[in-house]
Amino acid sequence: MELGDRLRQRRKERGLIAAELARQAEISKGYLSEIESGQVSRPSGTVLFRVATALGTSIADLLDKEIQPESGRVNSGLLELAEMENLPEGDVQMLAQIRFRGDQPQTVEDWRFLYESIKRSIASGN
Repeated sequence: MELGDRLRQRRKERGLIAAELARQAEISKGYLSEIESGQVSRPSGTVLFRVATALGTSIADLLDKEIQPESGRVNSGLLELAEMENLPEGDVQMLAQIRFRGDQPQTVEDWRFLYESIKRSIASGN
């Protein structure tokens, strides 16, 4: 199944019309239609993030990809945040791959700060 087909399927599962999903994802209805019809096969990461967020899913789900962290494990602070905030699995796996000088955040508060910072930087970059 292609990206556009998965996107349309998720939209219908959520009971959204294209115009509403486009509004929530802050893209034009025409652009959403082009993605769903396969005319646009590689939308930007920003657009995918917005659409996935509006659908309550992950980019990995829309792309039909399984993302595995390098170590295959998610530390307890990240797991706790994921459960508390009901984070999409793709977002958890993305965070689990982040390393700075070989280390990762350990506390729920540090993971929350990192996650919110990523969301804000993506939202403000549009």
